[in-house]
Amino acid sequence: MAGESVSFRITRTTEDLAQTVAALSQRLVKLEQRLNAMELQLDQVSIVEAPDPEELTRLDHVETLLADCRSLLEDSVEVEEAPALVNPHVDESMAA
Repeated sequence: MAGESVSFRITRTTEDLAQTVAALSQRLVKLEQRLNAMELQLDQVSIVEAPDPEELTRLDHVETLLADCRSLLEDSVEVEEAPALVNPHVDESMAA
């Protein structure tokens, strides 16, 4: 009888393991399906949100304006520094 009890336990454990593996496999399949569905949704969102050519043109214009502003700022800094380089004693006498 002891042999039958051990055999029953082994069989029962093997069945439990088989059911657990089957359940895990089903969950894995479901997770893979959800992942595929999410990837498809992400691809669709990426396609829908393609950049608008008009918006790109506006952004290029803004970039040009920013470059012009930087150039003007650099020019104004150079103009402010130029008198100090031409006559450095002027600043010293004003500071005293």
